[in-house]
Amino acid sequence: MSVLLEVCVDDIAGLDAAQKGGADRIELCSSLGCGGLTPSAGLMAEAATRSLPVIALIRPRSGGFVYSEAEARIMLQDIALAAELGLAGVAIGALTPERQLDRPLLERLIRVANGRLQLTLHRAFDLVRDPGAALEVAIALGFQRVLTSGGAPSALAGSAQLAALVRQSQGRIRILAGSGIRPDKVAALLAATGVREVHASCRLPASEAPAAELLEFGFSEALSRQTSAEEVRAMQQQISSQEDRI
Repeated sequence: MSVLLEVCVDDIAGLDAAQKGGADRIELCSSLGCGGLTPSAGLMAEAATRSLPVIALIRPRSGGFVYSEAEARIMLQDIALAAELGLAGVAIGALTPERQLDRPLLERLIRVANGRLQLTLHRAFDLVRDPGAALEVAIALGFQRVLTSGGAPSALAGSAQLAALVRQSQGRIRILAGSGIRPDKVAALLAATGVREVHASCRLPASEAPAAELLEFGFSEALSRQTSAEEVRAMQQQISSQEDRI
């Protein structure tokens, strides 16, 4: 059975590298350093011209996933824009203060997608208190997939929970494993969990250090990372080798 590789990117160079390396799908965002935020309208428009399906992350700020009404309005507008630009889907998520899925807000967001966009429940899912119950809510709401590390800092650390979610899903929703997945770890993850979709940044440290002036003015990060076509390719090679054993 084939395994799909989704690569998350936060700039145009990353989009190019992911496509060159052979990614099957893109999650488009900005600011990967804080887990990803909503990409700009311009980046969404550019991504929409590519041959790969592109999922736009809809996350208006860093931090937790309990949102104000003003933040909800921003997300509604960003989802409408993603649909207008012709992207394949959006990744959304929202929680209540009690760490349950915020079903009323998610229903509002989904209505804007209006059947035009694939729906991914993003890693807000990893903070819910009852993953099994949350998975049933996601299925009832019509999500196609859940992006999750199994409630752990990395997907390998959460492999037992990921396997449990795969068993519970029974083909009703896809479990997209993400967080800390590298080419040397992906085969073990697939074998341990049974997931058939993998999410990774495939980033490596930048080949050149930023200019001292950019660092001094705060215009660049000291330890910048870039999506690597070679890393995407290596990930696909490891996935292909494991597919023969599934």
